[in-house]
This record gives sequence, structure tokens and C-alpha cells, in this order.
Amino acid sequence: MTDTDSTQAAIPSRRSLLGWGGAGLALGAVAAGGAVAMTRTGNDVDPAGAEAGAAIDFHGAHQAGISTPVQDRLHFAAFDVKTDDRAEFVQLLKDWTEAARRMTAGQAVGEGAYGGLAEAPPDDTGEALGLKPSRLTLTIGFGPSLFTKFGLADRRPDALIDLPKFAGDNLDPARSNGDLCIQACADDPQVAVHAIRNLARIGFGKVVIRWSQLGFGKTSSTTPEAQTPRNLMGFKDGTRNIAGTETDRLEKFVWVGEKEGPDWMAGGSYLVARRIRMHIETWDRTSLQEQEDIFGRDKGEGAPVGKAKERDEPFLKAMKPDAHVRLAHPDSNHGATILRRGYSFTDGTDGLGRLEAGLFFLAYQRDVRKGFVPVQRNLATDALNEYIQHVGSAVFAIPPGVRDKDDWWGRTLFAKEA
Repeated sequence: MTDTDSTQAAIPSRRSLLGWGGAGLALGAVAAGGAVAMTRTGNDVDPAGAEAGAAIDFHGAHQAGISTPVQDRLHFAAFDVKTDDRAEFVQLLKDWTEAARRMTAGQAVGEGAYGGLAEAPPDDTGEALGLKPSRLTLTIGFGPSLFTKFGLADRRPDALIDLPKFAGDNLDPARSNGDLCIQACADDPQVAVHAIRNLARIGFGKVVIRWSQLGFGKTSSTTPEAQTPRNLMGFKDGTRNIAGTETDRLEKFVWVGEKEGPDWMAGGSYLVARRIRMHIETWDRTSLQEQEDIFGRDKGEGAPVGKAKERDEPFLKAMKPDAHVRLAHPDSNHGATILRRGYSFTDGTDGLGRLEAGLFFLAYQRDVRKGFVPVQRNLATDALNEYIQHVGSAVFAIPPGVRDKDDWWGRTLFAKEA
């Protein structure tokens, strides 16, 4: 945790008894639930369209789901690759891209959930029929372990490091790492789950889900004009987060430049995902004053210590030395800045009557070595550590966006190899 804070268009039959192949299908302009108001780019959404459940354009120089206004729900999945056939894997990426293109537009996958061959499984699982696009974004990433496959070792970016062990880590291998990730964000949880479910189905036999996480109640915003969301500890979170409209800060801190690392990453980013367990019961027995001292902000307004308003510039020296805001602030980290897209989670209980709850932390940056790593190291003395523990971790290279209908996820990485 840091303070850096349509009626479906007619399409030719391409189904076989083995399932949907999908590449090359054309998009219609209307979705099953009614007209779809498309935005201009994956990083620019009309707020009025958001209220109408509009679709966010899948195409763009950068992948949607990073600087895009943060949706309310998340389904994040990490995959392990099971095929050793490079051509088969490349075809999967193309099939996934076409499915993602359709789903983000509010359309069913392939020929849909019904009306096809009775002898074959439907192309779409059907639970999103009649639902609006809900600003669904799908974002893909490649983990370090993928570069041990398909002869990709020399194409692994230097910035795609294996994260070091940080103080207090108690990582569960079953909830960490992965060859690939898909981040599905939407304003309707069923739309997000439907997207991951269908991509996993298309990938059957070639990839398998390693772990996944559902999230709700965004804990960071890329739209500072909106009210700052609160985490499960009741505090406003991510006040100083990079806004999706701050082109200069995005270029400086989020997007990989053309001369940085391998050329295939230009326009991409790097993602650190951390599952952070909160000791809710202990926190709930902590005095208000101590809670505010730990964060360095008041609980009601979210104002920094000694200030009146949430967005007043914090005076770090007025905070306790181990206050979370003080330690996470860019001024305490030689300017290190990340873009956050965190979500709260509750996953039942831990068997001891305590909530299995916390923050699923997602941080995008231009270079993990200059973003998350120094900030997290500086948080080693954070007073908040008494109430949280990092229990899952992964890092991914996020390739640039899909430019047009002929482009596909990972083309810049695989085009010279395929």
C-alpha cells in the first residue's frame, strides 16, 4: 500500500467440434443490451458514457486498463503456459485478442452462447448475455518465467526483474508469479468474471489458471476530480495517484520509452501485483488517534497531518517518522512514483474466525527497479506493517496496446519469432 498515490453482427461459421478459433471476426457496432457508445481511446472515457455502461475502445497505443478511469470491479488471473509449441501459443494470443476485442465491445465470443451446432459446446458461456459492456477492459502481461520458453530468453527486458524479498513478506507460492496475467476490470462483476472464464476456456490445453483474485471497491482512482475511494481500513487511499489525464506524468513514470530496453516494450509498462492481507480485527481495536498517526492523514477528510483538506500538500516532517504517507511519498523516495489500480477483497475467513480480507495492490510503472522496489524497501519501517502482510506477489511486462483490427496481443514480442 502506498500513497502514490448489440445485436450481434452476422459472421461466417468458424466453429468446429474442438471449439472456437476466433481470429479475424469483424466487430459490429451494436451490443446485445443496446447501442454501445464507444470512447475515443482505451485511455480516455466519457464520464457520461461510463454511467450508461459504455464500452471502452480496445485499440490504442497503450493497453486499456492502466490509465483508464478505474472501474469498480476486478477479476485478475495469472496463467501458466502448458504448450511448448510456439506457433500454437501465438495462435492462442491471436484468438484471445479477438475474443477480448469482442467482449470489451459488449459482444459475445465467436458465434455466441446459443444457435450454433447442437453437437458442439457454445462459443460463449452466456452469463453476460443482455449485460452492457460495463467499461470492461482486458490487459495482458508476460511474467519472467515466460521468457524461459519459446526461445525468448534474449528478449526478456532488464526491467522485468525477479522481485527481491522484502521485510515482512510471507508469500504463498500458490498465489504468486505466473507466465501470463489477464486483468479484467469492469463496473459489473459478472462481466469481468465472464471475460476471464472465456479466455481460460479458449486456452484449455495450452494454458491453465495458476491463481486468480476477485476485487471490489477500487482503492485508487485515476480521476482525481472524483471522490477518492477508501480502503478496508476506512482511509482514503491513493490521493496522490497519477491521473489518466496527466500525459506528462504518464510518460515520465508509466510508459516505457522507445530507447528503454527491448523495442517490443515501447509504449508498454510494468505491473507489480501484490496480495496484501489486512489484520482487520486488530485494526478495528486500534484507537482513532493511532490509526491517523499510522497513516499520516485524518480519517474523515483525508487531510495530511496539520492540514485542512485532503489535497493540501503534506508537510512530511509533521508526521511521525514511521507514518505510511511520509514513507511512501515521492519526496521520501528520490521521486519514485507509481500508478495504482488497487482493489479491496474479502475471501471468507481464515479458519480462525478472522476475515481473509485486504488489498489487491496493482502498480504500473516505467521501471520496477525505479518504482515499486525502492518504495517498498522504504516501507520496511512503516507502522502500518503491524496490521498488514504481503502474502502474494507477481511482476509482469505489459506490452503496448493493440493498434487496430489486424494487430494482436504480444505481436511486438513474437512477430520476429513466430
